[in-house]
Amino acid sequence: MSVYVSLIHYPVYNKEKKVVATSITTLDIHDIARSSRTYGVKGYYIVQPIENHLWLANKLLSFWQGGHGREYNPKRWEALKLVKAVPYIEDAISDIEKKEGKKPKIVSTSAKRYEHTVSFDFLRREITKNEHPYLICFGTGWGLTEEFIHSSDYILEPICGPTDYNHLSVRSAASIVLDRLLGLR
Repeated sequence: MSVYVSLIHYPVYNKEKKVVATSITTLDIHDIARSSRTYGVKGYYIVQPIENHLWLANKLLSFWQGGHGREYNPKRWEALKLVKAVPYIEDAISDIEKKEGKKPKIVSTSAKRYEHTVSFDFLRREITKNEHPYLICFGTGWGLTEEFIHSSDYILEPICGPTDYNHLSVRSAASIVLDRLLGLR
């Protein structure tokens, strides 16, 4: 089972539905890394094309991956060693292809339902039975662009609760998705 995660800061929408690059938040880096480690994800990519934001992500990662942070909190290091910051999604795909010997299947997530979404159960079975690596993509801001979503191999069904409110933080959504796809049953 080869599952990877990406947190995409571009191309995503803002609330006016304009394509933007969003800011990095350290909580997203830490919390999704911890969820990734818990569920056996092989790598977590921060996709951020803005140079000074990429620098910030790499500065934080160097502290936890090799600096004082590794000694201070080994459990945090264990999670953050999975993280790599890259400027574009193509860099993450290329990195996975080098590691795995084949391109990953791209899985888009969204709070919106699309015509050709796949269920958690379906994707869980696919991940378990196939030799392909999978890259699960989470969007920041107001979500991944339509173009990105429609270029994916799979569009995962949205997480739905018992109400019509559907605006989870990306950290919460990532944890729920990973549990539904990779958690013990």
